Amino acid sequence: MTDYAMPATHVRPDAPERTAYLITSGDLRESANIAGWPTQVELEAGVTGVLNDLGWQVVRPFGVDPATGHGFISSQRMGMEVFKKIPADAPLVVAIANWQYSHHVLAGLRTHRGPILTVANFAGDWPGLVGLLGLNAGLTKMGKPYATTWSVDFTDDWFRDGLREWVETGCIVHDASHVRRLPELPDTPEVALGRALGDELLTDKAIIGVFDEGCMGMYNAIFDDELLNRIGVYKERLSQSALYAEMLRVTDAEADAAYDWLIDHGMTFVYGEDAATELTREQVQWQMKMYIAALRIADDFGLDAVGIQYQQGLKDLVPASDLAEGILNSTERPPVSSRDGARELHAGRAFPHFNEADEGVAVDALVTDRVWRAMGLVPDNTLHDVRWGEEFDGEFVWVYEISGSVPASHLGGWQNAEGWRQGHVFFPAGGATINGVSKPGEVVISRVFIAEGILQADIFRATVVELPAAETQRRKDATNPEWPIANVVLHDVTRDQFMARHKANHAQVAYAPDAETADKALAAKAAMFDRLGIKVNLVGRVNL
Repeated sequence: MTDYAMPATHVRPDAPERTAYLITSGDLRESANIAGWPTQVELEAGVTGVLNDLGWQVVRPFGVDPATGHGFISSQRMGMEVFKKIPADAPLVVAIANWQYSHHVLAGLRTHRGPILTVANFAGDWPGLVGLLGLNAGLTKMGKPYATTWSVDFTDDWFRDGLREWVETGCIVHDASHVRRLPELPDTPEVALGRALGDELLTDKAIIGVFDEGCMGMYNAIFDDELLNRIGVYKERLSQSALYAEMLRVTDAEADAAYDWLIDHGMTFVYGEDAATELTREQVQWQMKMYIAALRIADDFGLDAVGIQYQQGLKDLVPASDLAEGILNSTERPPVSSRDGARELHAGRAFPHFNEADEGVAVDALVTDRVWRAMGLVPDNTLHDVRWGEEFDGEFVWVYEISGSVPASHLGGWQNAEGWRQGHVFFPAGGATINGVSKPGEVVISRVFIAEGILQADIFRATVVELPAAETQRRKDATNPEWPIANVVLHDVTRDQFMARHKANHAQVAYAPDAETADKALAAKAAMFDRLGIKVNLVGRVNL
């Protein structure tokens, strides 16, 4: 008989009574972790203080790394090692004060048996609430129960009561009265149009080109083929290296022509001389080449939409993709010819781009583009980060920001767009944003996500409002002044209702010329989603 060396099985410790374990998922970029660490320390102190007041102790199973100077879980392997020190049945707090890569803690959360609480700060400068929404969406996708809460300063009664509820029950019940299933739709031309467009997609099918999946640790943004194929959507898996190779084939003359088009249409750029921290013309030249290259690859594969990973991979090689993305999402944009110059690619049309390769955005952008064009509306749409918000003049006004890639029409035209350099902490190679303030108007907002093993869509109405210039600037300065901003008021949805319900850090935004048209477009979009087999949920005040 042969004796084998059997592997030792790791035994996790037992859970002490009235003890919660606290972890945090960090960024993959150490520069971001170092910069965000002081805010994380404040968050953890606030959460720990409340739990201590409730008679609970908090154990942090790992400390600050002396080499990096921060205490974030900064890799998937590190996350697995940390979870070995946590009792499998212990109450677990995941505290988020910055952007976080969910896959750093995915393995541990998937197998953890104790109650899980996700908690974030609610601030503009370090967006814990953004990271929280992304993590919550990932937990929802995997079918993992969790409780969630957030706070501005961790002293308010609502936050303290929520933690008390969690330690006593393992849950926090939030108000979901603003959400309802899609009712039977009325027999209107818009509903008929949406259903016909759904039938068309199911029959003819569409291809989304994904330049590498899994951007920014967003597990929630990866949609399985089995779910997408059911609605007529198929993936073309592409490599960012192919995009870079195609960029090298674009001539300077072609890039110059695209740049000159932007200048002729009124866009301005805020240039400097130090490429390490300021925007340069060379950085923008690379972005013009990326724009042209993306359209040509889309033509090669017959794509209906394309998604560039944005902050991973190419960020270490070329400037950020924001400017290229925003141009793609604009109906009015520089013309691009095929390689042989024989034809213009997608002439007179926006070409849907799903930022950060978020495949929920891909589905939404496809549907929005088809519905809006069929209704004779400007189809330009984009995701925004749900970044932050505060009350102004008696109503809660959200700060929606996406890091530079809005369509120019959302700003009122290219003459209102400025190119600012992306932050050097995140983008060492620089690149211009499309900076500006979103015009006031009626919008339809939505999010396609995975829950209960199926595709679902939350859809709701909102208004982009015009705030005093000083207030808008204050909000930009409190977040990222180089990014475009939309000041958004949701219709009959409170801050905390939205935070408790929304299953993504992203929200998709499309304009309509007036409230009545926005309601009709929403009905058509809901009908198309429904026809595709996507479960539709109406959020807030919606007029069908």
